[in-house]
Amino acid sequence: MADPEVETQDAMEKKKKRTFRKYTYRGVDLDQLLDMSTEQLMPMFTCRIRRRIQRGLKRKPLALIKRLRKAKKNAPALEKPECVKTHLRNMVILPEMIGSIVGVYNGKTYNQVEIKPEMIGHYLAEFSITYKPVKHGRPGIGATHSSRFIPLK
Repeated sequence: MADPEVETQDAMEKKKKRTFRKYTYRGVDLDQLLDMSTEQLMPMFTCRIRRRIQRGLKRKPLALIKRLRKAKKNAPALEKPECVKTHLRNMVILPEMIGSIVGVYNGKTYNQVEIKPEMIGHYLAEFSITYKPVKHGRPGIGATHSSRFIPLK
């Protein structure tokens, strides 16, 4: 029989060996992304986002970034920051927004979205669906021509 002490030791070694994949965006580490300026980031984004940033971030997107910074600064250590509500569905997710929680308006309510590194270069709208997906049930009256002949009892 195997010694239980040896088994626990093997399990501990396996646990130590487990490493997580480091996130990279187009070959650049997350730490380096956070240190980059917007001019250095621009060549990595798609042409639509490059054009948007080149034409300058307007007042509202800059105000959102400022509010996200403030929420992160006011959050206690090792805790998530407070949710920042916004209607700016067309806002591009930038590296400095990572870790923030944004309430994205979908036309009715604010959907809370926690921004993760994989979301860089996408729009906030992509993570807040505006419609309720259809759940198809049984066809009702008027669904087809043959349904005219179903007796109504």
